[in-house]
Amino acid sequence: MDFSIRAANLEDCKDISRMILELAEYEKVSDKVKVTQKDLEQDGFSKNPFFHGIVAEVPEQHRTKEGHSKIGYALYFYTYSSWKGRAVYMEDLYVMPEFRGKGIGKALMSKVAQLGLAAGCNQLDFTVLDWNKSSLDFYIGLGCLDVTVEIGYHCMRCQGEALQHLAQP
Repeated sequence: MDFSIRAANLEDCKDISRMILELAEYEKVSDKVKVTQKDLEQDGFSKNPFFHGIVAEVPEQHRTKEGHSKIGYALYFYTYSSWKGRAVYMEDLYVMPEFRGKGIGKALMSKVAQLGLAAGCNQLDFTVLDWNKSSLDFYIGLGCLDVTVEIGYHCMRCQGEALQHLAQP
Protein backbone atom coordinates (compact mmCIF):
# COMPACT_ATOMS: atom_id res chain seq x y z
CA MET A 1 0.00 0.00 0.00
CA ASP A 2 1.18 3.48 -0.86
CA PHE A 3 1.60 5.75 2.19
CA SER A 4 3.93 8.45 3.45
CA ILE A 5 5.24 9.42 6.87
CA ARG A 6 5.85 13.08 7.61
CA ALA A 7 6.19 15.53 10.49
CA ALA A 8 2.85 16.59 11.90
CA ASN A 9 1.82 20.21 11.52
CA LEU A 10 -0.79 22.45 13.12
CA GLU A 11 -3.40 21.51 10.52
CA ASP A 12 -3.04 17.82 11.46
CA CYS A 13 -4.30 18.38 15.02
CA LYS A 14 -7.93 17.74 14.07
CA ASP A 15 -7.04 14.31 12.66
CA ILE A 16 -4.63 13.51 15.51
CA SER A 17 -7.38 14.39 18.00
CA ARG A 18 -9.77 12.06 16.14
CA MET A 19 -7.24 9.22 16.18
CA ILE A 20 -6.44 9.77 19.89
CA LEU A 21 -10.13 9.16 20.57
CA GLU A 22 -10.10 6.08 18.34
CA LEU A 23 -7.06 4.73 20.20
CA ALA A 24 -8.69 5.40 23.57
CA GLU A 25 -11.82 3.60 22.41
CA TYR A 26 -9.74 0.61 21.31
CA GLU A 27 -7.97 0.62 24.69
CA LYS A 28 -11.36 0.88 26.45
CA VAL A 29 -10.48 4.17 28.17
CA SER A 30 -12.44 6.76 26.14
CA ASP A 31 -13.59 8.45 29.34
CA LYS A 32 -9.96 9.24 30.26
CA VAL A 33 -9.22 11.50 27.25
CA LYS A 34 -9.22 15.15 28.30
CA VAL A 35 -6.93 16.59 25.60
CA THR A 36 -8.66 18.65 22.93
CA GLN A 37 -7.64 19.69 19.45
CA LYS A 38 -6.84 23.13 20.87
CA ASP A 39 -4.58 21.56 23.52
CA LEU A 40 -2.71 19.67 20.80
CA GLU A 41 -2.29 22.85 18.77
CA GLN A 42 -0.96 24.76 21.77
CA ASP A 43 1.16 22.02 23.32
CA GLY A 44 2.68 20.67 20.12
CA PHE A 45 3.10 23.73 17.96
CA SER A 46 4.03 26.58 20.29
CA LYS A 47 7.47 28.13 20.71
CA ASN A 48 8.47 25.42 23.22
CA PRO A 49 6.46 22.31 22.30
CA PHE A 50 5.78 19.62 24.88
CA PHE A 51 5.62 16.92 22.21
CA HIS A 52 6.40 16.22 18.57
CA GLY A 53 4.36 14.17 16.15
CA ILE A 54 4.43 12.37 12.86
CA VAL A 55 1.52 11.26 10.71
CA ALA A 56 0.96 8.48 8.21
CA GLU A 57 -0.97 9.59 5.17
CA VAL A 58 -2.40 7.74 2.19
CA PRO A 59 -3.14 9.14 -1.28
CA GLU A 60 -6.66 10.16 -2.16
CA GLN A 61 -7.53 6.84 -3.81
CA HIS A 62 -6.90 5.03 -0.50
CA ARG A 63 -8.85 7.41 1.75
CA THR A 64 -11.29 5.91 4.24
CA LYS A 65 -14.99 5.84 3.42
CA GLU A 66 -15.29 8.85 5.77
CA GLY A 67 -12.72 10.69 3.65
CA HIS A 68 -9.71 10.49 5.99
CA SER A 69 -6.27 10.46 4.40
CA LYS A 70 -4.38 10.72 7.72
CA ILE A 71 -4.60 7.15 8.96
CA GLY A 72 -1.93 6.86 11.67
CA TYR A 73 0.24 8.89 13.97
CA ALA A 74 2.93 8.76 16.63
CA LEU A 75 3.52 11.33 19.37
CA TYR A 76 6.90 11.49 21.07
CA PHE A 77 9.07 13.69 23.26
CA TYR A 78 12.63 13.71 24.47
CA THR A 79 13.57 12.65 27.97
CA TYR A 80 16.65 11.56 29.87
CA SER A 81 17.80 8.28 31.38
CA SER A 82 20.15 8.49 34.33
CA TRP A 83 21.69 5.21 33.11
CA LYS A 84 21.80 5.72 29.34
CA GLY A 85 21.56 9.48 28.75
CA ARG A 86 19.33 10.92 26.06
CA ALA A 87 16.13 9.03 25.33
CA VAL A 88 12.99 9.42 23.26
CA TYR A 89 9.58 8.49 24.69
CA MET A 90 6.85 7.44 22.28
CA GLU A 91 3.55 8.38 23.91
CA ASP A 92 1.29 7.00 21.18
CA LEU A 93 1.58 4.80 18.12
CA TYR A 94 -1.69 4.31 16.27
CA VAL A 95 -2.82 3.05 12.88
CA MET A 96 -6.50 2.88 11.97
CA PRO A 97 -7.67 -0.77 12.05
CA GLU A 98 -8.36 -1.08 8.32
CA PHE A 99 -4.75 -0.06 7.58
CA ARG A 100 -2.99 -2.38 10.02
CA GLY A 101 -0.72 -5.15 8.79
CA LYS A 102 0.61 -3.06 5.91
CA GLY A 103 3.87 -1.84 7.49
CA ILE A 104 2.52 1.56 8.54
CA GLY A 105 2.96 1.04 12.29
CA LYS A 106 6.49 -0.22 11.78
CA ALA A 107 7.25 2.77 9.51
CA LEU A 108 5.93 5.21 12.13
CA MET A 109 7.94 3.59 14.91
CA SER A 110 11.01 3.41 12.69
CA LYS A 111 10.72 7.15 12.03
CA VAL A 112 10.53 7.90 15.76
CA ALA A 113 13.64 5.73 16.23
CA GLN A 114 15.44 7.59 13.41
CA LEU A 115 14.54 10.96 14.92
CA GLY A 116 15.70 9.79 18.35
CA LEU A 117 19.03 8.54 17.00
CA ALA A 118 19.52 11.81 15.08
CA ALA A 119 19.01 13.67 18.38
CA GLY A 120 21.64 11.50 20.10
CA CYS A 121 19.20 9.26 21.97
CA ASN A 122 20.29 5.85 23.22
CA GLN A 123 16.88 4.34 23.82
CA LEU A 124 13.22 4.48 22.82
CA ASP A 125 10.72 4.01 25.64
CA PHE A 126 6.95 3.45 25.50
CA THR A 127 4.20 1.57 27.29
CA VAL A 128 1.73 -1.03 26.06
CA LEU A 129 -1.30 -2.47 27.82
CA ASP A 130 -0.73 -5.93 29.29
CA TRP A 131 -3.83 -7.36 27.57
CA ASN A 132 -2.83 -6.07 24.11
CA LYS A 133 -1.13 -9.26 22.91
CA SER A 134 -1.01 -8.25 19.25
CA SER A 135 0.86 -5.04 20.13
CA LEU A 136 3.17 -6.84 22.57
CA ASP A 137 3.97 -9.41 19.87
CA PHE A 138 4.54 -6.60 17.34
CA TYR A 139 7.00 -4.76 19.61
CA ILE A 140 8.83 -7.92 20.69
CA GLY A 141 9.07 -8.88 17.02
CA LEU A 142 10.87 -5.58 16.43
CA GLY A 143 13.43 -6.45 19.10
CA CYS A 144 11.92 -4.40 21.92
CA LEU A 145 12.36 -5.45 25.54
CA ASP A 146 9.52 -5.77 28.06
CA VAL A 147 11.23 -4.10 31.02
CA THR A 148 8.41 -5.07 33.39
CA VAL A 149 9.20 -8.74 32.75
CA GLU A 150 12.97 -8.48 32.19
CA ILE A 151 13.97 -5.88 34.78
CA GLY A 152 10.90 -5.62 37.03
CA TYR A 153 10.08 -1.93 36.56
CA HIS A 154 6.51 -0.72 36.80
CA CYS A 155 5.26 2.47 35.17
CA MET A 156 3.98 4.72 37.97
CA ARG A 157 1.84 7.86 37.83
CA CYS A 158 0.73 10.58 40.21
CA GLN A 159 -2.23 12.66 39.01
CA GLY A 160 -5.29 14.65 40.06
CA GLU A 161 -5.75 15.20 43.77
CA ALA A 162 -2.71 13.06 44.60
CA LEU A 163 -0.55 15.32 42.43
CA GLN A 164 -2.04 18.42 44.03
CA HIS A 165 -1.39 16.97 47.49
CA LEU A 166 2.16 15.94 46.59
CA ALA A 167 2.93 19.47 45.36
CA GLN A 168 2.03 21.00 48.73
CA PRO A 169 5.11 22.20 50.70
